[in-house]
Amino acid sequence: MSGGALEWVSVYCPYCGEPLDLAIDTSLDVQHYIEDCQVCCRPMVVRVAVSEEGEIEVGVDREGGD
Repeated sequence: MSGGALEWVSVYCPYCGEPLDLAIDTSLDVQHYIEDCQVCCRPMVVRVAVSEEGEIEVGVDREGGD
């Protein structure tokens, strides 16, 4: 994969339900990290998978799975 490209992806906070835009680094095929919601500041688990074709799949969950 070519490196360094950022793509913006819209998701909804699993706590407050507000829409958020996340910058995704498409140079990594798989990512798993914690990011605070920009609205309610609660920690979200962000999971990203980028296919060889460049398709981005993003999932967000509450930290701890509650």
